[in-house]
Amino acid sequence: MKVIVIGATGTIGSLAVQQMLAEGHDVTAFSRNPSKLDANHPSLTLMAGDVLNQEQVDAAVAGHDAVVITLGNKSLTSPIRSEGTLTVIRAMQKAGVSRLICQSTLGARESWSNLNFFWKWIMFGGLLRVVFRDHELQEQLVEASGLNWTIVRPGAFTDGPPTGAFREAFSPSLRGLKLKISRSDIANFLTRQLTDLRYAHRAVAISN
Repeated sequence: MKVIVIGATGTIGSLAVQQMLAEGHDVTAFSRNPSKLDANHPSLTLMAGDVLNQEQVDAAVAGHDAVVITLGNKSLTSPIRSEGTLTVIRAMQKAGVSRLICQSTLGARESWSNLNFFWKWIMFGGLLRVVFRDHELQEQLVEASGLNWTIVRPGAFTDGPPTGAFREAFSPSLRGLKLKISRSDIANFLTRQLTDLRYAHRAVAISN
């Protein structure tokens, strides 16, 4: 498949690029600074751009089979997930690209049982409320997009040992309290969604 990863130089995005290349996909890495990635792979295209620039995102998305969003937060006071996601959705609708896989880092709406999230909430208080709302809005935009979407919510974001195995849809009482998920497993799961459509039009929580 021809895949574009939006936010390709972030922690999850860069791992997803590596995993998708290893699975034989043609990957475009879109980021403000894509030179951070290894450009030597024959199936990798680097594309510099700003996710908030509609013209740049339109040009980047066109001609791909699927889009993977792995956006981080610009800062606690200036999140960009929802704004960037809206720009990507508009580009996909314009280009006729239907498959969207979106990673929501905090697992919005179900994060209260996540120890990592709970610690951040105590430490950052009101600042984190801005980020949390941005995650919620991102998911709402994806769900209302009319695209063939899947939202991937890591149940516990603390970086644990990679296992290559997943348990989907853990109960909120368990996710994050006893289980850890590795960032490489998250990237692996995102990659799996390119060919596995069991979670189409679902916001799936994962842990390992």
